[in-house]
Amino acid sequence: MKIEKRWIISFVIISIVSIAALFWPEQTSLPKPGIFLGEDSIVGSDVAWILASSGLVLLMTPGLSFFYGGMVGKKNMISTMLQSFIALGVISIVWVVVGFSLSFGDSIGITINGEHYGLIGNPTSYLFFNNVGVLPHSQMASTIPFVLFALFQMKFAVITPALITGSFAERVRFISYLLFMVLFSLIIYTPLCHMVWHPDGLLNKYFGVKDFAGGTVVHMSAGFAALAGAMMIGKRKNPHHEPSNIPFVILGTGMLWFGWFGFNAGSALSANATAAMAFGTTTVASATAMLSWIFFDRVNGRKVSALGACIGAVVGLVAITPAAGFVTIPHAIFMGFISAIVSNLMCNWKRLKKVDDTLDVFACHGVGGIMGMILTAILAQGENASLLHGGFEVFAHHMMALVLVSAFTFLGSLILYKLTDMIIPLRVAEESENIGLDLSQHDESCT
Repeated sequence: MKIEKRWIISFVIISIVSIAALFWPEQTSLPKPGIFLGEDSIVGSDVAWILASSGLVLLMTPGLSFFYGGMVGKKNMISTMLQSFIALGVISIVWVVVGFSLSFGDSIGITINGEHYGLIGNPTSYLFFNNVGVLPHSQMASTIPFVLFALFQMKFAVITPALITGSFAERVRFISYLLFMVLFSLIIYTPLCHMVWHPDGLLNKYFGVKDFAGGTVVHMSAGFAALAGAMMIGKRKNPHHEPSNIPFVILGTGMLWFGWFGFNAGSALSANATAAMAFGTTTVASATAMLSWIFFDRVNGRKVSALGACIGAVVGLVAITPAAGFVTIPHAIFMGFISAIVSNLMCNWKRLKKVDDTLDVFACHGVGGIMGMILTAILAQGENASLLHGGFEVFAHHMMALVLVSAFTFLGSLILYKLTDMIIPLRVAEESENIGLDLSQHDESCT
């Protein structure tokens, strides 16, 4: 069997990274004294909760594998599941080497009225987790080791490109997807993460965007990237298929729902009242969305389906993510309800159906993220914190940020798809698509 140059290059890259890691100089002094606190600032209960939350968020990626894998046709189940699962390997390494530094390193950006606003982190700040140790960071995570904060954030970076894969399932070349995943993580995810979650980030510090656990950073970015991917790669030769394994979808939904408690409640970064409230809002938003989805299906003449119940539950989880620690439980019920209705309408919108988004990633994650961002700006608790509480300026800033994020993630992803396609063609050959990606890409099958 002939070995293609692209795989040789891939092996050379991981070899260079591994050898560089072996000889990487050990950090012996702390940067910027005063930024890091002493070990006496560590709170044991917070450490325990964020360790558990990190594990829960990690579980979401294999959960997504089951969720997506059960939805596609049988001859593409393994390839679809692997596209999610492989992100645990690829993005974890990218995150340690430079991704965390680009996301949370010293701000590189612009100055407005004498104030500095970050667009992206300095890649040398935490290269190879340099300066990422056991001491807490005074601004980002003041009661847990900084390394734990970095690892917790890693799991968010991992699942984001995995979410995109549902849009181009059954027709993308595996090595091309790996390249796109790295490019997306470095060029789309890390600056967006920095702008929203870094203390000096533009969307955080200037626009005041509230994104408790990733509605903007994770779901909107993945949703718009998914839409761009479906448009760029084109329709499948056979766009109609039956889900191969509904029980896998139910299992995946359960794993996602379970892991989402770490995703949302863990984003409090402490075992406190905010974490408890986020746990509660997450539960009821998903429950309401699941019921709203299947009841709305029924009143529109569609049968109650396990697939619909699972999709509805996930939409509720997506929508509550940016608001989880900012709204009340009754408001979470409404958020789950209205987001399920809007996403359901989008999933069945004929014009959107013309774009072959295989697993309706944009309609669920993109639209769910948008709904979450809008409703957070309307309902967030606190004086002048949202439109409902006198914060018209906050609402206006959220709407401006919504437009900016949508344009940045969609257009940026479209450029990255085109760049990837120039380096390695994205789409598999027609024969490979007919055979199925399980056999043509991986020489494996479910039978």
